[in-house]
Amino acid sequence: MHQHSNKLIEETSPYLLQHAHNPVDWRAWNEEAWLRSKTENKLVIISIGYSACHWCHVMEHESFEDEVVAKLMNTNFVCIKVDREERPDVDQIYMDAVQLITGRGGWPLNAIALPDGRPIYAGTYFPKENWKQVLQYFTDYWKNNKDEAFKRAEEITNGIRQMDSFNHQSSIINFQSENRKIIFSKFDSLWDYEKGGRRGAPKFPMPVNMQYLLRNFFYTKNEKALNAVTVTLDNMMNGGIYDQVGGGFARYSVDGEWEIPHFEKMLYDNAQLVSLYAEVFQITKNERYKEVVHETLDFIERELSDESGGFYSALDADSEGVEGKFYVWTYDELKKILGKDFADFCKVFVVSETGNFEGENNLVRSPKSEVRSLKKILEWKSKLLQERAKRVRPGLDDKVLTSWNALMLKGYCDAYKVFGEERYLSRALQCAAFFKTKMIQSDFSINRNFKNGRVTISGFLDDYSFTCEALLAVYEITFDEKWLLLSKNIADYVIQHFFNANTGMFFYTSINDVPLIARKTETSDNVIPASNSSMAKVLFQLGTIFAQNDYIEKAERALLNMHENVLSHPSFYANWAMLADWFIAEPFQIAIRGDNAHEVRKQCTNYFLPNCLFLGSTSAVTSVPLLEGKHVKGDTLIYVCENKTCQLPVRSAEEALKLFSF
Repeated sequence: MHQHSNKLIEETSPYLLQHAHNPVDWRAWNEEAWLRSKTENKLVIISIGYSACHWCHVMEHESFEDEVVAKLMNTNFVCIKVDREERPDVDQIYMDAVQLITGRGGWPLNAIALPDGRPIYAGTYFPKENWKQVLQYFTDYWKNNKDEAFKRAEEITNGIRQMDSFNHQSSIINFQSENRKIIFSKFDSLWDYEKGGRRGAPKFPMPVNMQYLLRNFFYTKNEKALNAVTVTLDNMMNGGIYDQVGGGFARYSVDGEWEIPHFEKMLYDNAQLVSLYAEVFQITKNERYKEVVHETLDFIERELSDESGGFYSALDADSEGVEGKFYVWTYDELKKILGKDFADFCKVFVVSETGNFEGENNLVRSPKSEVRSLKKILEWKSKLLQERAKRVRPGLDDKVLTSWNALMLKGYCDAYKVFGEERYLSRALQCAAFFKTKMIQSDFSINRNFKNGRVTISGFLDDYSFTCEALLAVYEITFDEKWLLLSKNIADYVIQHFFNANTGMFFYTSINDVPLIARKTETSDNVIPASNSSMAKVLFQLGTIFAQNDYIEKAERALLNMHENVLSHPSFYANWAMLADWFIAEPFQIAIRGDNAHEVRKQCTNYFLPNCLFLGSTSAVTSVPLLEGKHVKGDTLIYVCENKTCQLPVRSAEEALKLFSF
């Protein structure tokens, strides 16, 4: 029984449901809430967070569960709660506001807006007494200074709209291979070659940066670019940011050593890191990287998989109200569990009586432990995992988000491509089928969220672009053209509903979405690649495969807009830099026809080949122009094509690999 309930009990988001029994009269972001604010002429509190956010929980406990604070909020404001993961379009706007007003951002994000949605104030976490002062100040401000409030809202809203500005390039830029040296020099100046990642703390994995550096190494043979990646991956997989017992990575490390994480585990991080570790294995053949991929996917299967075929969003940092409690160990606990093996365990994992996290041990693996018995290490991990399973688990955010699921689907495809394990193919196809039946509609529109059989939000650009990328990855490992055609149909829907012909970019929201105070364009690559860079890469690939120049022209126009940013700040435009590589030198198209097409593809993907697009078919019938006329019954032929020209066919992967440089 609950003393209070509010409108959020009707929602599916775990974050919103966490607040459903606050004394605050929370409402979800919807037409009813905004109509009420206009009818009652009240300011609106827009409070944004997500279920795994530690300081969101703190502010809820301190302020939103407090009767006095709730009365102030309910009497003077209409209060709207937003899950930033469900509504990133809303989050973008008010995050821009808080950055304009305070110069920084983060969550919880708390904005105060006019009844038309335009913000007049925004901040992040407020201690209770400070929050009460803010509430009282803006209650009086709205009563006594309405004209000033409207003027302030107009200034902030104009600032939000201008934050999307970039240089619209109409002239042609000749993308040069020398640019790779310029881009690497920017990474080189900020990289930590001892611990990996950007120098300093906190440390975020930033997979897209390392994916670019791998490609920089591939094209330039600059060993320092590869070293930047391997040093980072080595320190991460040995550090505390990696769950040494159960697999999977936490969101970031609060220190500069990768030792103490913020313990929340996000699907999007783990999805991208699976792809990254698999790619680096192709180059280095480091068995530890393979081990990390296997353990991380085991974690995904065990803890983040929904019976629908999709994947859950996150695990909380807290359990029983304490951050990290689920993951850390006392010295005596480890000694008791491991018994006679404890001394050997301490030669592999760094353990002390004083610990490294609030008197306990967040396990860190010694880099010199490579010589230890893998069988014994796995035995220790199994014991600890069984013991840990008895603890109170962290909160699970069990909503299924399309964009993050698409990243995970691609992760499974990459793992299968590199390691060839059938269980990864099976899981990828299960997820792809979930997309096809639950998330993608008959007109090729996409839903963003899924929980308990319900979808409540239309997709945003990242849902579409990442889905297209994932379906291209499924096609590459199956040569089943239905996935390729589905990706193309979705891309056509995006062009029709998201494209901005004035700028050559894509809006984050569809023309069918209810308009917000600004229609944003996402361009910078961060912990997740920008939806525009992702969409541009999709159009380049589809344009190359289907010989559609209009797709490639759209990708090029978008890249031209970002070209100066790529050269000056590549760490925030790394996905764009990867697209630029394809314009510097068009990737080879490897067309494989015949009964043994899958075996040949597997032989080729033993290598890291970012300059190749693989197409193939075991059937005599195809809808792919490049594959037409290349089927010979009873034979398997490999065509290496470039610039709309194919070389004479060969019959083995070894022969094909000799026809292009890598």
